[in-house]
Amino acid sequence: MSGNSLASLVDISRPLVGREHFTASLPPGALHFAAHSHHPRPDVTRHAMLECWDDAARLQSGKWAKVFDEVLPEAQGHIAGVLNLPQPEMIAIAANCHEFVARLFTCFDPSRPIRLLTTDSEFASFGRQMRRATERGTVTATVVPARPFGSFAERFLAAAQAGEQDLIFFSQVHFNTGFRVTGLNDLCAGLAATGAEVVVDGYHAFMAVPEDFGPAAAGSFYMAGGFKYAMSGEGACFLAVPEGCDLKPENTSWFADFRNRSGVSEGAVVYGDDGARFMGSIFDPVGLYRLNAVMRLLGSLGVGVADIHAHVHALQGLFLRAVDDLNHPVISRENLVVGGDVARGNFLAFDHAAAPDLCEALVKSGVRVDARGSVIRFGFGMYHSGGDVARLIDLLHDLD
Repeated sequence: MSGNSLASLVDISRPLVGREHFTASLPPGALHFAAHSHHPRPDVTRHAMLECWDDAARLQSGKWAKVFDEVLPEAQGHIAGVLNLPQPEMIAIAANCHEFVARLFTCFDPSRPIRLLTTDSEFASFGRQMRRATERGTVTATVVPARPFGSFAERFLAAAQAGEQDLIFFSQVHFNTGFRVTGLNDLCAGLAATGAEVVVDGYHAFMAVPEDFGPAAAGSFYMAGGFKYAMSGEGACFLAVPEGCDLKPENTSWFADFRNRSGVSEGAVVYGDDGARFMGSIFDPVGLYRLNAVMRLLGSLGVGVADIHAHVHALQGLFLRAVDDLNHPVISRENLVVGGDVARGNFLAFDHAAAPDLCEALVKSGVRVDARGSVIRFGFGMYHSGGDVARLIDLLHDLD
């Protein structure tokens, strides 16, 4: 059954996960349509933070044994379960995804620039790093436009096959438009066949779009974090490393071989034979505590990523049908960036010169949305019902 067919069967008269689980971040009457930007945190994440503090106070330096023996393996198991990854131990953890990007950039021959293939729709941290490295001459970048969306995968693969690349980096869901790359495993297989290291940025896809990345896991990296749809806040980013990866990042520290921390630290630098080779040093583990708490909550409610995605797309459909009758100058099908049969993530983006003004007016009216340049984004979540969408439409009508 297709995603659209499944969405048509979803009951959106009530939230998928009720607001009683979000009492602190979603006060009564709040209209939060920025799940794509900063997802509301469920109450269990507060309890998780207190648990982390209690463990640190009780165990002190011994907390790292608990983190590496219990907390981290649980988080790796949850992430692997969501993505159907065959080896949870191949998942590295970091405070943010930029740490992984910076580390990946130190894996290649320093005597020549890194040959990079990417898109024009990568998030600001990667884009900034790429541009600065290009300015310094340490990277030469080939940038493929995301549009037209219908031919993106074909054009991106052709660019990879046309020239030798060291690193290929692209987003599964584009942050600026919501465009979603489909056929991900086939695309990754074709890209990996060129001999380059392939990295999928899944930040706007993880816990939003159901994905079986298992077939691609042997030849491609997958990077994402808990800040958005995993509802875990900062500090819970991860990199799923391909099995057998023998890259040796120059940007490294002792957690890259934490299991052998009591060994002799001289001679050749040794890396763990799992995802740890891409880990750094001391980090605040509270993000992992929160991630585990969220995953346990969803598990207890019987809610999976496919359920979330179907609920969100049903809400998007309701919103767009109402927009058709709204005749709004900004929020219209004509200004919808990813429409028709093109796959998208869990937010809708509308492109219009007046989008920033509308965003400001909505925020002043108590609606949490955001804009990137001339694009205003509406993010839908598990905590929304059809009634929330109706209230949003009423406000848009008043602001017309």
